[in-house]
Amino acid sequence: MVQVRQSTIIDAPIEEVWAILRDFNGHDRWHPAIASSEIDGGEPADAVGAVRHFRLADGGELREQLLALSDKDRRLSYCLLESPLPLMGYVASIRLKPVTDGNATFWEWRSEFHPPAHRRDELVKLVAEDIYRAGFAAIRNLLGRRAAATPAEARPSPAIMPSRPTGVAARPVPSPAILAPSGNMAETTRAILVERYGGPDVLQLKEIALPPPAPDEVRIRHTAIGVNFIDVYCRTGFFDLMRLPGVPGMEAAGVIEAVGAAISGLSVGDRVAYACPPVGAYAEHRNMTADLLVRLSDDIPDEAAAASLLKGVSASFLLHDVHAVRPGEVVLIHAAAGGIGQLLVQWARHLGATVIATVSSDDKARIVERLGAHHVIVYSREDFAEAVMRLTAGAGANVIYDAVGVDTFAGSLAALAVRGHLVSFGQASGPVGSWDIDRLASKSITVSRPNYAHYTNTPEKLAPHVDRFFTAFRQRAVRVGQPAAYGLANAEDAHRDLEARRTSGALVLMP
Repeated sequence: MVQVRQSTIIDAPIEEVWAILRDFNGHDRWHPAIASSEIDGGEPADAVGAVRHFRLADGGELREQLLALSDKDRRLSYCLLESPLPLMGYVASIRLKPVTDGNATFWEWRSEFHPPAHRRDELVKLVAEDIYRAGFAAIRNLLGRRAAATPAEARPSPAIMPSRPTGVAARPVPSPAILAPSGNMAETTRAILVERYGGPDVLQLKEIALPPPAPDEVRIRHTAIGVNFIDVYCRTGFFDLMRLPGVPGMEAAGVIEAVGAAISGLSVGDRVAYACPPVGAYAEHRNMTADLLVRLSDDIPDEAAAASLLKGVSASFLLHDVHAVRPGEVVLIHAAAGGIGQLLVQWARHLGATVIATVSSDDKARIVERLGAHHVIVYSREDFAEAVMRLTAGAGANVIYDAVGVDTFAGSLAALAVRGHLVSFGQASGPVGSWDIDRLASKSITVSRPNYAHYTNTPEKLAPHVDRFFTAFRQRAVRVGQPAAYGLANAEDAHRDLEARRTSGALVLMP
């Protein structure tokens, strides 16, 4: 967690400054980075809970929610809901105080958030300078122009408003050799190129260069490309896996079209799949080293492989290595209607566990029930920790698989049994923050945070998980549903639907 605090003195009465800042839908009228803003659902701009949806001058879109507003204290606070930047857990506040000497206003603007470690300094500087100090200067200039144009006694009370905390989108990075050359001398392929970290709108279909395969590489013509939440982390810069400009994606299936001189055991025409770095799967063709490619048998369809290999391998090590699920254990699975959640539900039941699943809607509850969950909890209707304790007669869950993050972490700790194991393998709702390790002692809790690469980064590590997953697939211990399919050019739509949790099961891009 980092904290950013900036303050200034505005040479204007506090009533005049507050009249501007209290309007939660007026920042587009004074902050230079904001192009337009509207309140979702037509709510009053000063109603606590109101959500403003605004567009930046560079096209990025954000949503922020008003958490508190006090005219008496001249203070407001708000949080970030959606942003093209990884300002996870962002909460900000604005506070004004009168400066009696000279009838001026003291303005403090502060926030706290979790940045990715490799972007900490960049994001702190962006918030402090491009948002807060730029806002100070804009209000000072606005009031200065008003004072010069209008006698003080005739000035109306303005309605204009506070910050756009989540920030100016990252500056575009020029595209070097990855872009297709202007002449016809090199082969090219269509791919989704990211030239700056940000929201789904940074996913742009471009023509990029495609060099001949190196001696240890094969060229793959993709037939289906998996879409995973790790791709969102790469797109926003939260994970340091994709350098700009770059092509996201870690999972795909396809057909080998060419092989390097040093390749043995693979031939042109072989069907293969992969679920590993380096990123670059969002493309019609790509070159890949052969060591982590998986040969597909005739009974494994391309779409099923692209939709489930990464998730299936993950489910394998989560259920067998990170925590070896035993018959009779109580297993709680969060976001159970998601791609990996569905596999965990089926596989954990096959292993003899009692499966409790959490979902966000009744429609998703029905999906998970059909997959074999013994109990399903809908977040909106009941507290899941209390429900788990009720369903287990106070014993709690032996293991909890949690890819949601901050929204469920505390409840997961409360729902565990004595000597229970919390497996935190994702942060879709944001980082979990700092926790006092002594709090885990009350139940002798174990917490794991597994890293996919540590279980899969060599052929020797990867092969057992692939074999185990494909065996479970063939035995129908796990079923892979038909994935939601999007055209490669519609990768932006796929990411929006994934982040908004509008989907269940897996997503694929079709080149």
